[in-house]
Amino acid sequence: MRPQMKKQKEHRAMIDALAKGDEVVTAGGVLGKVSKLGDSYVGLEVASGVEVQVQRSAVVQVLPKGSIK
Repeated sequence: MRPQMKKQKEHRAMIDALAKGDEVVTAGGVLGKVSKLGDSYVGLEVASGVEVQVQRSAVVQVLPKGSIK
């Protein structure tokens, strides 16, 4: 029970710390750069001029800068 709560808390902190320009991976495996931030949605630029909206909770990992070419 405790490890799961710790993981949820870390995930929530990561999502709250998202900023424009962060490179992220979604639960579906989509890589993108954060272009817009909303209360419950994040805009990701997945290719030049192509933007998708995903739920904030769908972001599972923040990548180091420069990971996406």
